[in-house]
Amino acid sequence: MNRLQHETSPYLLQHAHNPVDWYAWKPEAFERAKAEDKPILVSIGYSTCHWCHVMERESFEDEQVAAFMNEHFINIKVDREERPDVDQIYMEACQAISGSGGWPLNCFLTPDGRPFFAGTYYPPQSAHNRPSWPQLLQYISEAFQTRRSEVEGQANQLTEAISKSDSVFLEKDALRAPQEELFTPEVAANIYNALKQQADTRHGGFGGAPKFPAVMSLRYLLDYHFFTGEQEALDHVEFSLKKMIMGGIYDQLGGGFARYSTTRDWLVPHFEKMLYDNALLVGLMADVYRLKQDPLYKEAIEETLAFIEREMTSPEGGFYSALDADSEGVEGKFYVWKKEEADEILGDAAPLFNACYGVREGGNWEGVNILNRRQSLAGFAEEQGLSEAEARAALSDARLRLFTERAKRVRPGLDDKILLSWNALMATAYCKAYAALGEPGYREAARRNINFLVEKFRAGPEPALLHTYKEGEAQYDAFLEDYALLIEALIELFTIDQDTALLQRAAKYAGHLIEHFLDPDSKLFYFTGAQQQDLILRRKDLYDSAMPSGNSTMVHNLHRLGILLGRSDLAALSVDMLRGVKHSVERYPSSFARWARAILYRAYPAHEVAIIGQNADGKAGALNAAFVPNMVLMAAVAADEQYPLLAGKGAGGDTNIYVCREYACRQPVKTVEEALEQMREGVDV
Repeated sequence: MNRLQHETSPYLLQHAHNPVDWYAWKPEAFERAKAEDKPILVSIGYSTCHWCHVMERESFEDEQVAAFMNEHFINIKVDREERPDVDQIYMEACQAISGSGGWPLNCFLTPDGRPFFAGTYYPPQSAHNRPSWPQLLQYISEAFQTRRSEVEGQANQLTEAISKSDSVFLEKDALRAPQEELFTPEVAANIYNALKQQADTRHGGFGGAPKFPAVMSLRYLLDYHFFTGEQEALDHVEFSLKKMIMGGIYDQLGGGFARYSTTRDWLVPHFEKMLYDNALLVGLMADVYRLKQDPLYKEAIEETLAFIEREMTSPEGGFYSALDADSEGVEGKFYVWKKEEADEILGDAAPLFNACYGVREGGNWEGVNILNRRQSLAGFAEEQGLSEAEARAALSDARLRLFTERAKRVRPGLDDKILLSWNALMATAYCKAYAALGEPGYREAARRNINFLVEKFRAGPEPALLHTYKEGEAQYDAFLEDYALLIEALIELFTIDQDTALLQRAAKYAGHLIEHFLDPDSKLFYFTGAQQQDLILRRKDLYDSAMPSGNSTMVHNLHRLGILLGRSDLAALSVDMLRGVKHSVERYPSSFARWARAILYRAYPAHEVAIIGQNADGKAGALNAAFVPNMVLMAAVAADEQYPLLAGKGAGGDTNIYVCREYACRQPVKTVEEALEQMREGVDV
């Protein structure tokens, strides 16, 4: 066994029995590389990565290949989810060299960590104009030994290019431009029109295959509808969500969404289930449900969170990272059905179920059936001559029987490491689900998870945190996204809980980020803290991709904390962060969709709502159940001079609701309906 046997990452442990002499990303690997003057191979992947498994079987388990690697290279295995900072740098090197990237990512470095060549999957024999892995190893080894000056020159060029890449999307003089000129309704409309052009009006979502949920772009459309009344924006959100919920990307028996669809129509998923995708989708569905009480969203929220509780929650209250796409070495095997299987299990109920979920002889994918629905329950019931209640009961019983039978199958592998950032996203999703549905268990799950994160991820004295946790041990300094998403979760929990200790903790973490992560020149945060010394350079995280970027999340966090705590310094920093990226957001909104929402919130400023009186909690809950995307809410029994929203406001013997903007408040009202009407008057509908 190699050194990976001492790690906790499931991905690294998968490679612990390889004959390759793997190191983890630890100082000892670099010390040996420098001492022996050998190139470093960094191989990066994650536990649910299909082609990572393939390359392991084909190459890393081969004794002869491993012997060559051990003789000529210092070999480091990296779990990209444990070390996204490492992955960021070397993925950019790969993209610079080849124009594309992916996993497994195999990057060759000088002994001091500078990249000079990178690629993704390499087969054991050359094919399709791609060299074999042994051929590539031979070439790289010879180049390092005989053409060292070329290698060093390439390493210097790549490292310099990566160090400057952050600045490509920044407007140099934007910090001097007036806010009112930068963030206007016209800019928000430009962003909407750009996203609209990318929308798939036939199948929902954006673009073609492979198709990802693009939650952050859909959320921009939802908010844009609220502020402008643009019906087409809302229609595309609902159309897209319904297509996903009824498609194969959604687990029709067990709840939860797969990572993406390999087909444009959402039928054939890449079957892995990631925690962060489900968190983002639950949050979006909860927001849409608050606006449109469609039971389809409610059911999908409940089923997805039941899946999270059943399969992705640790006894301590943390959330696991992912479920593999494969079981028994076959992608999707756990989830698909042959018609004869369904017929045998369901008996007389099979024809109705098969008609609803598209089960047919010969299958709809590789000879088997991926369960999916092509119409609403109401439409299907009418077609079958049943009432909606009758159809629902019959299909629910059939689904339960198949689900029970499926549970006997060999399960996909579970990546049971617990990541701070992904957990915080799921805590936020639980908060939103509670606000939308009022289920007390959802708020309790969020509380439990946040308490777990605050306690178990502590790095010595507060407020420093760690990134990953497993089996009682947390490690690796937390990254920007960890702090940013935890701050967001604390604010969301405060919104439904009104415990001001949550705000104070959020402010403490924000202060830590400002002290240790902020670049004072660009007014943006580095992905890593100043104390971290094991990388060749510090990057800034700007893109909103599958996960929201730490910087765009902090724009929202600082804006909300500035209002809630009366901290003009935080609010001002939020605006400065947004200034530099404004032009890039307007030009590439699908890559900066959470940034885009922040621009929207400047074009249509926040509603600051204070609720004072004995029934403050009840009215806060009713107000939270409505969809008001730019609302900042505080509720208390009595005025509190410590918080500007609560200062100097009385209940007058009753519970008053104050709707304010920039601390200028309208006449207090008594009912939630009146408060919502005041807020609707403040948008361009």
